[in-house]
Parts: sequence; C-alpha cells; structure tokens
Amino acid sequence: MFQSIEEYIESLPEGKKESFLKLRSVVKKNLPKGFEETFQYNMIGYVVPKKIYPAGYHANPELALPFLYIALQKSGLALYHMGIYADPTLLKWFQAEYPKQSHSKLDMGKSCIRFKKSEDIPWKLIGELLQKMNPKDWITLYEANLNGKKPREDKTKKKMAKKVASKKKNLNQ
Repeated sequence: MFQSIEEYIESLPEGKKESFLKLRSVVKKNLPKGFEETFQYNMIGYVVPKKIYPAGYHANPELALPFLYIALQKSGLALYHMGIYADPTLLKWFQAEYPKQSHSKLDMGKSCIRFKKSEDIPWKLIGELLQKMNPKDWITLYEANLNGKKPREDKTKKKMAKKVASKKKNLNQ
C-alpha cells in the first residue's frame, strides 16, 4: 500500500505513467473548484472536503465525500465518477457522446470507466464530463440518492413521457 500521491505516481511503470499523468492533468484542469485532491483506497481521489460538507461520507463520516478517483489497473486506466453512477441523465449523455469521440467500445461499470489503451481515451469528453458537476451539485445529488429520491431531471422526463404516451393513447382511440 502506498501512503501518498507522490509514492503512488513513483510506482507507476514508465510505459503507463505518461497516460496516467495526462489523465490526472485533465482531471485537475477540468474539475470545478471546491473539490480537493486526496489519496484514498490506494488511488488518487477528488473529494468534497469536510470544510464544505462536514457530514462526510455516509459509510465513514470521518472521510470527506468522495466524488472521483483515478487509478492504473492491470487492464489499463480507470476513472471512477460517482456522479455518473448517481445521475441517470448524466450517464445517458456520456454513453451517447462516447462513440462520437472514441473509436473504442465503451468499457464501463457502475461508476468506473476503463481505458485499455491511451489512444482510446476521449480526453475532450472526459474534460466535458468533469465540468458538468460542481461540489454543490454533487452534494445535492448525493443527498437525494441517500434519501431514496431520484434526480429531479429524471422524474420530470418520466412525467413528460407518461403525458406523451397518454395523449398518443387518447388519439388512437
């Protein structure tokens, strides 16, 4: 286990270090102000600091609220974006944009986006994704999900879809 960001970066293999450092640079350049870089779970993380959100992470209130992590894994680079997991609208946007900006197939888990080759990484899209949620947005979404509420935009879209379906049904009768 590593104890710091510097130690972690030093341990990266030379052939993969350059891509990892570029990913870190894209994150730092595009992540809205208010997030703080940290080292947790043996990865470089970006969190909402306790001075902004004193409640911390519900699973461990001693920790700051996690938002994003980057890591080098056996299969390549990984970016863990908690907002993409918590916001279905953001996820759909990302899934629709990915094929427009990368020639590789999207390799994704619930919050993890994996890249096997650095040439497959849509750097511009990653930057756009990071700009879409600031700490205040993340706290609001996080708390809504903790309380069992879906993001507002998603509910509005479902209501609109029901209204449209109902009108179509009435027209067809």
